Amino acid sequence: MIRIVQQRAKCIGCNICEEAAPYRWRMSKKDGKCTLIGGTEKKGFFSISVGDDEWDDQVKAAKHCPVNIIKIGKF
Repeated sequence: MIRIVQQRAKCIGCNICEEAAPYRWRMSKKDGKCTLIGGTEKKGFFSISVGDDEWDDQVKAAKHCPVNIIKIGKF
């Protein structure tokens, strides 16, 4: 399993994560920030556990995020 964590408040809306994994990330029309699809919020952090098949796409999203607000890890 993979855990994805996003600190959404610091998102600048660059769209890199959505390009890397459009099935998991979506740009909000309300505020222009990216939303973690299926994620749950706790104290400003959005997170979700997903299958290992998403690893490569999520690494790309996290690596290329210019404000470094996406963290992933295996557990």
